[in-house]
Amino acid sequence: MKTYFFRIHLNYEQCQDLYTGRTTYAVVTAESGQRIRIPASNLRPFIGQYGIRGRFRLITNQNNKILSFESVS
Repeated sequence: MKTYFFRIHLNYEQCQDLYTGRTTYAVVTAESGQRIRIPASNLRPFIGQYGIRGRFRLITNQNNKILSFESVS
């Protein structure tokens, strides 16, 4: 298993493409410096009236399949 931590700070307008499905993936940079492509469907539950803000943890298996994605702060 691999664990990645990263922060996302997007305002509501920046989240529109993620929410509506026009964008299918978001690319984030983990605290380790690695770039990670995350399906928009994993981010949608975290979009609030102000957008997405916070620190997140992503756990994947050896084949990079997402096992867990959660807000940690």
